[in-house]
Amino acid sequence: MADSWLRRTLASAQEWGFLGPGPVEQHLKHAELFWRSWEELVGDPPGALLDLGSGGGVPGLILLERWQRRTVLLDAMQRRAAFLERALSDEESPAGGVVWLGRAEELARESRAEEAFDLVTARSFGPPAVTAECAARFLRVGGLLIVSEPPDGGLRWPEDGVGRLGLRHRDARREPFAVEILEKVAPTPAPYPRRVGVPAKRPLF
Repeated sequence: MADSWLRRTLASAQEWGFLGPGPVEQHLKHAELFWRSWEELVGDPPGALLDLGSGGGVPGLILLERWQRRTVLLDAMQRRAAFLERALSDEESPAGGVVWLGRAEELARESRAEEAFDLVTARSFGPPAVTAECAARFLRVGGLLIVSEPPDGGLRWPEDGVGRLGLRHRDARREPFAVEILEKVAPTPAPYPRRVGVPAKRPLF
């Protein structure tokens, strides 16, 4: 699946400190759980996806390489966003990738972003309450949020908590990497996401 462009980019992300240590193959295997979970639950590739806090591009760049669909890589840090822009400008990179620089709490309310995505992914964005609140408004009703989890994460996504955002538990995978999968079943209420920084300071659950 991964061509020389992708492996080269992930190795560069490690050099810049935007991706954790270890063999690139491990990061590819981790990202495989995202695409395999989607394909097993839904089938066809998503029409549009957003990678929340994309950093070094895992899983966003790997999903772009596999599906070659519209893929938004969102990051709040200028240096990481610039790195992702360079990766997408490589002549070997697939078409369809774009970088958004900014805070998810603000970008989620823009007309280009609100309920615009079939899939939102997050690998190391933040605690469950923060990730769910920042992701929910990006998703269309029926879309999925797939979030990397510690293998022994336990019950970190209470139904009453995620339900306040229009989400519900759909599935979870533990093999040996782990993901939590939430489905958007109702529009996200107007107050969410709250102002920048508030989801972390006053988590919903």
